[in-house]
Amino acid sequence: MGNSFDVAIAGGGIVGAACAEECAASGLKVVVVEPGPIGGGATAAGMGHIVVMDDSPAQIALTNYSRSLWMARAGEFPPDVEYVSAGTLWVAADEEEMAEVRRKLAVYHSIGVRASVLDAGELAKEEPNFRRGLAGGLLVPDDAVVYPPCAARYQLERARRNGAVLRMGETAAALSGEGIQLHDGSLISSGITVNATGAWAPELTPGIEVRKRKGHLVITDRYPGWVHHQLVELGYLKSAHSISEDSVAFNVQPRKTGQLLIGSSRQFGVEYAAIDRHMLTRMLRRAQEYMPGLAELSAIRSWTGFRAATPDKLPLIGPCPGNQRLYLATGHEGLGITTSMATGKLVADQILRRTPAIPVEPYLPGRKQEAHA
Repeated sequence: MGNSFDVAIAGGGIVGAACAEECAASGLKVVVVEPGPIGGGATAAGMGHIVVMDDSPAQIALTNYSRSLWMARAGEFPPDVEYVSAGTLWVAADEEEMAEVRRKLAVYHSIGVRASVLDAGELAKEEPNFRRGLAGGLLVPDDAVVYPPCAARYQLERARRNGAVLRMGETAAALSGEGIQLHDGSLISSGITVNATGAWAPELTPGIEVRKRKGHLVITDRYPGWVHHQLVELGYLKSAHSISEDSVAFNVQPRKTGQLLIGSSRQFGVEYAAIDRHMLTRMLRRAQEYMPGLAELSAIRSWTGFRAATPDKLPLIGPCPGNQRLYLATGHEGLGITTSMATGKLVADQILRRTPAIPVEPYLPGRKQEAHA
């Protein structure tokens, strides 16, 4: 086996795995360097929601494109990927949020995404465990959920079948247009190097505008049928938009196992992985405001992870300014699972100079970024 590759990827999470799968499928000679287990970082910590988001036209384009890629492949995934098209139910607490429901409906319909408005009675029928008094919601039936570590493992296995080399248990010490330098001083040389290390990307590519955004999750014991859809409050948008303040939002998702995954929280400027009890308490209280019965269920585990956030809420996908051989595939914040497949396509398209399905300009690392409040 030679030690020179077309593409060397640092990071074996779901974004790195998607890049590896697409590049290898396109005939490129690929190597992936990952220090821990496959998908063991932010990928393992995430909820695995495949969702169309509409914060900006560029976010709509990327999430809708990527969701279509997930949907097209739903039938091929092995059972452990746990792809379930449960649909997202955006919950409106009052009439002001119902106006947001109608706005989202118009946006989704304009891009061909199926969605329908539910009134208060229909909402209660869809999810009987909601508290009474909620105004209604928006049902997006084709959104899905996956188990991210197994999805990443599947994609890397597909890459391996197409000739990719997986260097597990090895750590990238430095990246350049020449390849990946390992901690033992050896160099894996490559034509293109891709930094797909999520929130840790600035350690390997200093100066890029990526910050860690800490989040908490809780998983319950098994309660099949207690929740039927991925549930998100419309207030989640306000929480996710904040680029400086700590925030929580109601976000509950049914797993194929019958368990419930409960989120979400966001913290900036926090580097430690330990659970913050005050944030966990705030998050669970917020969830119980929407579903009081959650207080009676048994939680079996809680954990944290770090999202890779950029000022304008869009990922960095493509070559670094001044170094066309060093690519970034990071900064996806809470949408790394959703947008991983599109990211893999856009990276391979740029490397091979193919025309992409959507314009890449909004995601290029050299763009001028303005904070998106």
